[in-house]
Amino acid sequence: MPIARPILSLAALLLLAGGIVMEFLIVLSGSHVGSPTNQVYFLQAATGGIKNGNSQYQNPARWTYLSICGVGNGLNQNCGPTHAAQSFDPPLNFGTTTGVPASFIGTTKFYYLSRFAWAFYIVALFFAVMAFFLGFLALCTRLGAYLTGLMSILALFFQTLTAALMTAWTVIARNAFQANGQTAFLGLKAYGFTWGAMGCFLLATILFCVGGSVGKKDNYQQKSSYFGRKKSTRSTRSRGSFIDSESQRRVKDEYE
Repeated sequence: MPIARPILSLAALLLLAGGIVMEFLIVLSGSHVGSPTNQVYFLQAATGGIKNGNSQYQNPARWTYLSICGVGNGLNQNCGPTHAAQSFDPPLNFGTTTGVPASFIGTTKFYYLSRFAWAFYIVALFFAVMAFFLGFLALCTRLGAYLTGLMSILALFFQTLTAALMTAWTVIARNAFQANGQTAFLGLKAYGFTWGAMGCFLLATILFCVGGSVGKKDNYQQKSSYFGRKKSTRSTRSRGSFIDSESQRRVKDEYE
């Protein structure tokens, strides 16, 4: 059973590493890095009806993690300035309400959904990286497995939140664009990486927790056996001392 813990922990580390890579592919999208991050976006929409847009205006436009990009050869191109906590809010993004679907005007729903999703990506990535480095302790000790499991649980929690928020704002926004007669698509790679990372964190959490519990029963049995032997030895010694005392008393009586 002790051999099982390193195997489970190693498998969990590989899953964590896969989830972390997918997270980085998302958070680097729109950063002018190039392939493969130039294939990742959350939402693409035709914005031809929008007038008087600012420098961020693109047609069609792709909302990525760090910026708003145009499209060329199926890739993100001509991306605007990168922003921390890049929000989805077309009137704010383009600096105009002319031609913007009515669902986006006078509401902050999309702004906050996308901003919180942006933040939770970072938080989930932080805990996933912490779990990855702590995971090397899980190869050796049960305590390390439990600590790593705790970090991966936190990564899973925030990744689940960000996946739900990202899905919410992109689906609602796509439907709003389509209802306004504008073509809109969801970013399949962003979806795949987001939900795939969540799946990796979930499986890694299970494996770390199972790895921590491996050998627990054996350790308990070994301790019980040890104390049982110790108690038996003490009992034998006590009986031996009693017999010796009786023998000495009889010899003494005979001489008297």
